[in-house]
Amino acid sequence: MRIEHVALQVADPAAAAAWYEKNLGFTVRRAGGAPAHVRFIADASGSVMLEIYNNPRMRTPDYASMDPLLLHLAFESDDIEADRDRLLAAGATLVEDVTTIPTGDRVLMMRDPWGLAIQAVTRSQRMLG
Repeated sequence: MRIEHVALQVADPAAAAAWYEKNLGFTVRRAGGAPAHVRFIADASGSVMLEIYNNPRMRTPDYASMDPLLLHLAFESDDIEADRDRLLAAGATLVEDVTTIPTGDRVLMMRDPWGLAIQAVTRSQRMLG
């Protein structure tokens, strides 16, 4: 078995999917209407998928109040400063600027426009692919 997707309850799935498409290279693989307005979005590799939806039976988590170390989406970055600047211009907010951790990896923590933590990482040694 392998992971097919990770699901996230968000306030506006259509807007979030459009932002992830435009700014992080995702594509919508499936979209649904009311009541949940689900969007299955795949990253540029086509091997990682998120399900974003708004199920009216559940309250949307206050991602902005959560410590990013509790939950974040991490993205590989070939140019972490350029990605930071581009995402800030697209409505992301900065949580912690680029730092180098003891492993030699460079990391950056931001939030998408809905408060979900997104991390950009440049690994000193690639771990996948």
